[in-house]
Amino acid sequence: MEGNYYMIHDYLIFIGVFAIFLFLTTSIYLFSQNHKLKQRNTKLSETNKLIEQRLNEVRLEHIGTKLNPHLFKNILNSVQSHAYQTYMSLDKLANVLDYILYESNNKFVSPKEELNFALSLIEINKIKINPLFDFRIKSRINKTDSVYEEKVFAPLISVDLIENAFKHTDFLAQDSFISIYMELENGIFTMKVSNKASLKNILEKEKSGFGSQSFDQRLKMIYSTYYQLERSSRNGVFTAELKINLGEFYDKMRYSG
Repeated sequence: MEGNYYMIHDYLIFIGVFAIFLFLTTSIYLFSQNHKLKQRNTKLSETNKLIEQRLNEVRLEHIGTKLNPHLFKNILNSVQSHAYQTYMSLDKLANVLDYILYESNNKFVSPKEELNFALSLIEINKIKINPLFDFRIKSRINKTDSVYEEKVFAPLISVDLIENAFKHTDFLAQDSFISIYMELENGIFTMKVSNKASLKNILEKEKSGFGSQSFDQRLKMIYSTYYQLERSSRNGVFTAELKINLGEFYDKMRYSG
């Protein structure tokens, strides 16, 4: 009987050791498979991010290809309509074309470069305006701002608001005006554009959805939560105000890059 007891005891010990071995082996296998699964998920996540990033780049490139020819056409029409001011027109036009051809292909430019471009674009558009027209432009640019010369500004962002104002204003109406205000202070860029439009232009804007869809898409893809764009209309006066927190966006670029 005592021999049987030891045999049973040894058998139970063997079963216990085997169970522990099986448990450990299974646990190690499952841990290994879980680790591999996490690695695959991480790689898939990284791949998805790269694909999404590339899609955004392609979308931005597509928006850019649609934007530039339209801009060229408007600029050349302005110059052609006032040939007697050719010298000044071509001087400003040269600045604008240099920017479009050489700088706009960059992912980012400095606020200094974009603002100089915007001012040249405004001067070109002003050529077709009667000298007595109520045109107001004001800028408050802090050239000592930390982001003034940093590559944080998406090129040609200022085009849409400026072009819209000139395109949708009735220059023959007595109460018409265009007001453009640009500011850079504490890393925040502000651009506010207002204009008085005719009834015809109001109807056209309502049909077109008031505003550039590609402009909105571009802002969202580039600046995400770092911008605000507000549009309003009251008594035929259209106002668009854009704010971009370039300071916080620059910090994000530095820490993530």
